[in-house]
Amino acid sequence: MLIWKELSMSKRLGAMLIGVALLVLPLRAAEVVEQVLVRVNGDILTKSEFEQRQIAVLRARPELANTSPNSDELKKAIAEITPDLILDAVDEMLLSQRGRELGYKMADDQFKGIVDNIKKQNNLDDEAKFQEALKSEGMTLADLKRSLERQMLVSRVQQTEIVSKVTLTEEESKAYYDAHTREFTTPVELTFREILVEVPTSDKGVNVAEDEAARDKALSIRNRLLGGEPFARLAGEVSDAASKANGGLIGPINEDDLSPALQELVRTMKEGDISQPVRVQRGWQLLKVESKSTPQVKSFEDARGQIADKIGNEKLGGERAKYLDRLRGEATIVWRNDELKRAYEQALRTRARTEPPQGTR
Repeated sequence: MLIWKELSMSKRLGAMLIGVALLVLPLRAAEVVEQVLVRVNGDILTKSEFEQRQIAVLRARPELANTSPNSDELKKAIAEITPDLILDAVDEMLLSQRGRELGYKMADDQFKGIVDNIKKQNNLDDEAKFQEALKSEGMTLADLKRSLERQMLVSRVQQTEIVSKVTLTEEESKAYYDAHTREFTTPVELTFREILVEVPTSDKGVNVAEDEAARDKALSIRNRLLGGEPFARLAGEVSDAASKANGGLIGPINEDDLSPALQELVRTMKEGDISQPVRVQRGWQLLKVESKSTPQVKSFEDARGQIADKIGNEKLGGERAKYLDRLRGEATIVWRNDELKRAYEQALRTRARTEPPQGTR
C-alpha cells in the first residue's frame, strides 16, 4: 500500500540519496538512464528502485528530514539500513519469481479494486489527483501495479510454500508451556509504604559513623512501628523521602519493575509485614507491604493461542530462511555494483549468526 503522506520529506531524502551516492556507481556516458544494480535470474533491480526502498525507510526517521546531503549522519543511516534492504530486495525477487512459476498473477479487476481502495483511503476522489500523487511518488500506474503484484506474489508463495508446512504438535505446545510458565503468569502487584533515613554525603563519601547512626535511627523507628504507631503518620513525621507527603505510599507497582534485591526481599514478605532497615543509595529504608496480589497463572488451554503464535513465528522464521537459502542456491545472481554485493553478503552473514538452529527455542 502506498503512503502518500510526507511527500515533501520523501523528495528531500531522494535528493540527499542522489547527492550522497554512497552505494551506487556513477553512470558512464554510454549507459542508459537506468543503472542495473543486480540481476537475479531474469529480473533486475535498478538504481532508482533501490533508492525508493532507502527513502521509504529513511522517511520514517524524522530526525533526518533536515539533514544535508553530505552529512555524516545521513551517510551513517544509509550505511546501516542498506545491507538488510538489499537482502530483502533479492529475497522478494526470488519469491515473486517462484510465484510466477506457480502460476500466480494479479488480475486486472483485483488491481482495480486495490487502486479504488487507495483512492478512498487517501481522499483522492478524482483521477487527476491520483495521477498527481503517483507522480509525486515518482511512480507510474504500471510501476504501482508491478509493486502491488510483487507483494501479492511474495505473500502467496509464503502462504502456500512456507506457512502451510509449519506444524505444531500437542507435545511441543505442552513442553513450551511447562518450560515458560512465567510468560503466562500475571505479575505480582504491590503497594508499599516507605520511610527513608537519609545518610549525609560529602566529596569524601559517606562517614561510617553517620551511616551507623542512620541505621540505628531506622531500627528505632521500626521498633516504634512494631509497637503500634501508624506507619503513615511516622512517615510524614520522620521520613526523608518525597513520599512522606503521602504517608510514604508507593504503588501499585509490578514486582518485575523492582530491583532484583527488592524482588528477593518482598517475596518473603506478607501484607502488613515491615522490613528490616535496607541500605539503599540515599540511606536506610523501611518498607511495609500494604497490599500484595496473588499471581494468576493461565491454564494451558487459555495459553494455547500465545503458545501457537510464539512457536509458530519461530518455526516460520526458520522455514522461511531454509526456503530462501534453497532459492538462492538455485538462482543466478549477477552483481553490477561491488559495494551492494558486499552489503548483501554482510547481511547474509549477520542473519546466519542470529537465526536459531532448527528445532531450538
